[in-house]
Amino acid sequence: MKEWLAIGLMSGSSLDGLDLALVRFTNDDGRYSYTILEAETMPYPVSWSKRLAKAFLSAPEDLNPLDLEYGTYLGKCVKEFANKHKVKPDFIASHGHTVFHQPEKRYTLQIGDGQALADNCGFLTINDFRTEDVLKGGQGAPLVPIGDKLLFSDYEICLNIGGIANLSYDVNGCRIAYDICIANQALNWLAQREGFNYDKDGMLARSGKVNPDLLKALNDNEFYRQQPPKSLGREFFESYQKQRLGLHSTKDAMATFVEHIAQQIECSTSSLQRGKMLVTGGGAHNGFLVERIQHYVKHQVVVPDNQTIDYKEALIFAFLGLLKLEGQTNVLCSVTGAPSDSCSGHIWHPKAIKLV
Repeated sequence: MKEWLAIGLMSGSSLDGLDLALVRFTNDDGRYSYTILEAETMPYPVSWSKRLAKAFLSAPEDLNPLDLEYGTYLGKCVKEFANKHKVKPDFIASHGHTVFHQPEKRYTLQIGDGQALADNCGFLTINDFRTEDVLKGGQGAPLVPIGDKLLFSDYEICLNIGGIANLSYDVNGCRIAYDICIANQALNWLAQREGFNYDKDGMLARSGKVNPDLLKALNDNEFYRQQPPKSLGREFFESYQKQRLGLHSTKDAMATFVEHIAQQIECSTSSLQRGKMLVTGGGAHNGFLVERIQHYVKHQVVVPDNQTIDYKEALIFAFLGLLKLEGQTNVLCSVTGAPSDSCSGHIWHPKAIKLV
């Protein structure tokens, strides 16, 4: 039996902080298993929250310095986390922070320079898991489904509700996955208009009223009529949804957007055979949103323990790094639409330099 110790990093589009998960992986005769040993979210300092939120609007000449600085910041966070728990992982794997995602133009950008990250934490680092697939003509997303397939096979459907909601499931042994709709990107933005970082348990949304015209406008987009593979980036929220939501009271806009998310999840799963639906990501803590999803879907909605809810993506990015080191497929063309599977990611070795 083979065993590895890894740290996975995830920074989602909802901008609530950096997720770190210390994971022990084992491979027993071709079957992978995992144990999350430690996990925490490091909230972003206000300065980083603002910079990451505005990165979408950055001039090209400003992106390289931001990439390097963010990679340095990630490396220091990893070093702090490793020192706190007195561990030396075999490797770390980082999703980075998505600034642009335009696969139709064969372009995607997740900042967090790999060499800067490795140098500042001192550990072997794997990052940039999307680019290879996008250059092949794939969507480069979602990336989590290989982990769903190999680590969470007890569930017929895996639904993640982060900044963007996405799902994955098997059809005749072939994994299908895609982005459903914007989720916490919009809900957090609306909550921040009222002075909150997020809508705790959906209380703001619960107190609002669904606006039928706004709901129809949100649902009436060509993206929802497209067949997978398909994926979303922040561009969709910025260009199509933000202005519409801004015309309404916060509580009504939130109630309507929760209904929109629940309806789109129902549309995406209505044709699937009944089964267990695992719900993770920050949206799984939103009791009102989970209620509305349960109202619409025919599947058994399973909300797991908080550690799985919060750190499943960080866990799976650590797993993507392991698959890269093992030379195994970690990006599925059945998910992304690329012509072939990929063993994706860049490997960075820390340089032997003295860091200040």
